[in-house]
Amino acid sequence: MSQFRDNTDAGRYEYDAPGAQSIADYERAGGVRIITHVETPAHARGQGHAAKLMSEIVAHARANAIKLRGRCPYAVAYFRRHPETADVQA
Repeated sequence: MSQFRDNTDAGRYEYDAPGAQSIADYERAGGVRIITHVETPAHARGQGHAAKLMSEIVAHARANAIKLRGRCPYAVAYFRRHPETADVQA
């Protein structure tokens, strides 16, 4: 079973999928969370875990009135590929 959480103490989002944990580190700047790094372990890449993590981050941002900005290449590309996320982008 997959599980998503906002680990505010560590400043990162975490997504547990079977056999792997994907993470997205973020920094806070005012009311914006800047996603600085997205990573899935090498053995689990290509299975859509990072995309699912980003989808969960967007849903969490909508539910909690959080604005997001991508800094790492993966997050920037995800937001570019998903124009429907414009409402949560700063």
